[in-house]
Amino acid sequence: MLKLFLSSSFKDVAPSLATFAAEPLQGKKITFIPTASIPEKVKFYVKSAKKALENMGLIVDELELSTATQEEMEYKIRENDYIYISGGNTFYLLQELKRSGADVIIREEVQAGKMFIGESAGSMILAPSIEYAQLMDNVQEGPALDTFAALGVIDFYPVPHHTNIPFIRAVENIIEEYGSRLNLYLISNAEVILVQEDNIRIEKV
Repeated sequence: MLKLFLSSSFKDVAPSLATFAAEPLQGKKITFIPTASIPEKVKFYVKSAKKALENMGLIVDELELSTATQEEMEYKIRENDYIYISGGNTFYLLQELKRSGADVIIREEVQAGKMFIGESAGSMILAPSIEYAQLMDNVQEGPALDTFAALGVIDFYPVPHHTNIPFIRAVENIIEEYGSRLNLYLISNAEVILVQEDNIRIEKV
């Protein structure tokens, strides 16, 4: 049973998480993966997301894939209650997910029903491929990638930051290039894609 909370800017839609979770969040442990932010100069959203989660009573357990041991990575993803992947560079994120093997474990846990929360790159990574992200992110940040095939948990393609500066042009380019070929789901920073098994809806907060 898929349970996915796919955001563009998590801090802006965080109030919807408690309702979507449909269970008390206080004291639950969330694996927080900030890896995508490493190549980025702007990273304020990582702290903002952590604070928003902590304000809801969640225990944030950080997992940095680029430095974690195999044991730490597997334990935190499998044993904690939820999984969160932050925004940043989608190609660097996919590279580190594949290098560490976290992609396989996350896919297993999410497909088994563990709630997944994504922000921007963390939402796009669940699509079948991140080829379309080339028009938003620098593909050179993932030099070890030999394929753009992503986690493939969903059969659509989240496009974050729709109508939001500084991504207006990038989103327009994605729509122009891929709109007729891919099932794009456009979300602004004030919207979230909610997936519960086969039920997919966009909610404005």
